[in-house]
Amino acid sequence: MAARDVESLEMIEIASPDEVMENEDNLPAELPLLPLRNTVLFPGIVIPVTVTRSKFIKMIKRAYKGDKTIGVVAQARQTKEEPTPEDLYKVGTIAHILKMLVLPDGNVTIIIQGRRRFEILEYIKFDPYIAVKVKYIVDSFPNTKKKETKALIQSIKEAAYKILSLNPDIPRDAQVAISNIDTPSFLTHFLSSNLNIEIAEKQLLLETFDGGDQATKLLEHMMKEIQVLEIKRDIQSKASLDIDQQQREYYLRQQIRVLQEELGMDTPDQEVEKLRAKGAKKKWSQEVNEHFNRELNKILRMNSMAPEYGISLSYAELMVDLPWGGENTKDNFDLKRAKKILDEDHSGLEKVKERIIEYLAVLKLKGDMKAPILCLYGPPGVGKTSLGKSIAKSLGRKYVRMALGGVHDEAEIRGHRKTYIGAMPGKVIQNIQKAKSANPVFVLDEIDKVSRDFRGDPSSALLEVLDPEQNNAFKDNYLEVEYDLSKVLFIATANSLDTISAPLRDRMEIIEISGYTVEEKVEIAKKHLIPKQIENHGLKPRDLKFDNEAIVKLVEGYTRESGVRTLEQKVGSVVRKIAKKIAMSESYTKTIKEADVEKLLGGQIFDKDLYEGNDVAGVVTGLAWTPVGGDILFIESSLSRGKGQLTLSGQLGDVMKESAITALSYLKTHTDEIGIDYRIYSNYDLHIHVPQGAVPKDGPSAGITMLTSMASIYTQRKVKPNVAMTGEITLRGKVLPVGGIKEKILAAKRAGIKEIIMCYRNRKDVEEVGEAYTEGLTFHYVDYVPEVLEIALLKEKVSKPMEFILPEEKKEVVSSL
Repeated sequence: MAARDVESLEMIEIASPDEVMENEDNLPAELPLLPLRNTVLFPGIVIPVTVTRSKFIKMIKRAYKGDKTIGVVAQARQTKEEPTPEDLYKVGTIAHILKMLVLPDGNVTIIIQGRRRFEILEYIKFDPYIAVKVKYIVDSFPNTKKKETKALIQSIKEAAYKILSLNPDIPRDAQVAISNIDTPSFLTHFLSSNLNIEIAEKQLLLETFDGGDQATKLLEHMMKEIQVLEIKRDIQSKASLDIDQQQREYYLRQQIRVLQEELGMDTPDQEVEKLRAKGAKKKWSQEVNEHFNRELNKILRMNSMAPEYGISLSYAELMVDLPWGGENTKDNFDLKRAKKILDEDHSGLEKVKERIIEYLAVLKLKGDMKAPILCLYGPPGVGKTSLGKSIAKSLGRKYVRMALGGVHDEAEIRGHRKTYIGAMPGKVIQNIQKAKSANPVFVLDEIDKVSRDFRGDPSSALLEVLDPEQNNAFKDNYLEVEYDLSKVLFIATANSLDTISAPLRDRMEIIEISGYTVEEKVEIAKKHLIPKQIENHGLKPRDLKFDNEAIVKLVEGYTRESGVRTLEQKVGSVVRKIAKKIAMSESYTKTIKEADVEKLLGGQIFDKDLYEGNDVAGVVTGLAWTPVGGDILFIESSLSRGKGQLTLSGQLGDVMKESAITALSYLKTHTDEIGIDYRIYSNYDLHIHVPQGAVPKDGPSAGITMLTSMASIYTQRKVKPNVAMTGEITLRGKVLPVGGIKEKILAAKRAGIKEIIMCYRNRKDVEEVGEAYTEGLTFHYVDYVPEVLEIALLKEKVSKPMEFILPEEKKEVVSSL
């Protein structure tokens, strides 16, 4: 075992420094060049070098098989992977490779010894490695017998011993090594190589060819090093050995401060002055300027180790980081470009686009105006949040978004006072600081989901933010001075207005965004959703296409929403299944057709609610609004022998129940006009049911539908085919307007309805919807219930009318005396 160890041991032969630095006539005129990034090689010095760049690894291996001679030069620009002549110094050192080790990762470590300095005359080639033509520099040192030379060498040695005594990190063996060096040239090179100075300064020593000049410069650097070490020793001597933790921190800060002053770095005082200079450039009011300078003066009086110091410094930095008056992005007033961007990013949403273009037009003409506070209100997935990005893009402004869902602390809006530990400004100021502009587009997402409980009421804090008359002097608790938010374009989004407090709702311009038609969803899928999902799943556009019928199938059979969020998820499911087939090299259809959708996603989830005919008395089609869009609603009535009781089922809310009671009271009051035998009311029980009993339902808009259903069941008359209705009723038979008209119209079209009955005052809502949505529909506008029944009920009775069994009328006999 011992013999094998001896055989495997390889000795590295190192020539003496004097031998390698002697004149040699056989040195090559051309050398392969190895750039070094973080060191300078001096003649006679042995250093290890790890080579990681493949180009130079090949060159090293080739040289090691040959004469083991390479040229070494320091790299001026150390970050360059492929250095050019401009990146390399012109003076280097020829080196002899003593040993080469190939590491497991493929890199090479070599041990080299410098031989003689050279100057690069020209670059011969760069590929497969760098080769240069050189001129060698002969070391020249003044006569060592001269007094000046002896004094210089002695001074260098004494300085070296001084550094060794002041720096405990240097091994004691170094003093022995220095004492054993007899040659002045090698002593100079040895100390130059090991001195703690920058690469550029070491290179200057290497480029100083006169030995006396090099030794003089070396001595200057060593004296500077001695001064730094003595200062450090003086600082350390001031500290007591038994100081506690607080005193230790103070000592360290003082040490840093002294070192900063010696090295020319910023002290706390200089940091404050820099902040003061930045503040002088800010276009803020006189009041803010005075407040800022007071804070800086207070910082100067503080102990830099006090906890309040960091808080005050952070506060001052916040003030100079915030964009104040005049630090705005320039609005782009090209209205055609703005409209084009809005149209490209979002299909439909004409009201919002028109409002933004109006704002731009007024701003263009007036030059300055308070930004409006817009609230985009509509169901999920219709593009309310993404619209904010498009508005910012069209205006050329910065975009910031603040999610308000679940926010329950007003300090998140208005900030904490600086006296609290961990205090910070509110989210409004934080986002303005992040935008670095005083007029960004600021989206307040999900403003209807702000929490209101015992912990606070953030919606009240938003009143100041969203009031155009107040937000030019918004006061954050942390900032303590007024900040102008009047240039910010605030856009709030909400799914429901019911949970927004009335004062907050009053401050915003409400713009309702209703759902998309099937045709619009198809276009959105083709332009945006499908290309996005194809890209997200690593496919190319040529790999997959959808035809229109397939998209319609996804919309109608697999989604039930006003927006397109679920549609995007279903498109993603289809794309993922195709991506799996491609990855597994299976055959697949490049164009997804209607029949392919069901194969990929399984049976459709939703069936279309279609009109069901008018063969049964008491079944009437109504129109309803839901958070995910419009829907049709069937109202069913039935009669059974009893005592005139009314039963309501289908999870109806209080308002809907009251509508049913109001409708029944109207019928009883107008029995003769409608043609109902009054005896039916007291001899038959009435049951009204609204299908899909698991779904809660409420609202007054089913009033005329319920009344028509009761009138049909009591008279056994047929309901007009393909007709739906919506409207609230009063006890005297007045038909009142309702909301959600666009969604209800879309639901009617999907269900195959041909005619719609609604209040005359809803006519304006229908006209706003647009002809593209109302095509193929006939609208009947009414004011009173008789008009509804005249349109909705036919004269003929159902095929199997119910026969009422009624008691005979009792005739009163009046006797005369």
